[in-house]
Amino acid sequence: MAQLFSVRIFIPILLLLLSGAAFAGGGHQLPLYPESPFTQGSGFSWISNSMIMVWLAALIILVFCRVATKKMALVPSGVQNLAEWLVEGLYDFFGNILGEHLVKRTFWFFGATFLLILVVNYLGLIPGVGTMGTTDAHGHFKGLLRGGNADLNMTAAMSITFFLLWLYWSFTEIGVKNFFAHIFAPQGTFTGFMKVGMVVMFFLVGILEVVSIFIRPVALSFRLFGNIYGGEQTLEGLMALVPKYFAFLPALPFYFMELLVGLVQALVFTLLCAVFLKLMCSHSEEH
Repeated sequence: MAQLFSVRIFIPILLLLLSGAAFAGGGHQLPLYPESPFTQGSGFSWISNSMIMVWLAALIILVFCRVATKKMALVPSGVQNLAEWLVEGLYDFFGNILGEHLVKRTFWFFGATFLLILVVNYLGLIPGVGTMGTTDAHGHFKGLLRGGNADLNMTAAMSITFFLLWLYWSFTEIGVKNFFAHIFAPQGTFTGFMKVGMVVMFFLVGILEVVSIFIRPVALSFRLFGNIYGGEQTLEGLMALVPKYFAFLPALPFYFMELLVGLVQALVFTLLCAVFLKLMCSHSEEH
């Protein structure tokens, strides 16, 4: 039974790769920036190929939630059972990091962000995404679709959104005074000359902490973007090494690795966000 299940999973993926290999023959490189699949003057040129993928991922999540909650029952089955398992697992995971109080306030963000990143990552692995498009007279390739997280605009938007929410949650949990005390105030009790020295030292350390706080959204953005963009470039580069009808062969092991990377990157992004929030708000729970 297990072998039959694995065959049913493997064959569709193999067929998708075979069909997607037809789009990989050009050997082009995925550009660093997103592009619009629409022509200038059409009124839709502001829509990029990565935006389409993100909207599609959001639509999939909304439809999944709608189907799962349409006919809810005490004894769940099918989609409702999957949805409850997914939400409960994520809630317990972030609850172990944030604590009971914080997870109730912030799970809407962490749960939704994890699902969005995961779905966007997996949609970017569908054959044809990033390789299907048109080439103009100058040889410039314009992709019809592009992985959403292979766009720095997407990862930066999520990171900046978290940074603003992090400030709001921190101020409302521990207060503005405790917020700055957590960064600049000496930790411990000191007297005399030692107190003056520690105040100066912790003030200098606090400046470094402020710099690190502002670097966090930049690091989150480039970490997610770099891993997803690099993975797509690797797959396309491998497919370009051989004739298009056999392009799936060298990329096949890396394709399955990218399935794991898509999950890990969604987990790492939300996990780091949760840890940053917990480190700042931990004093309120101790109080």
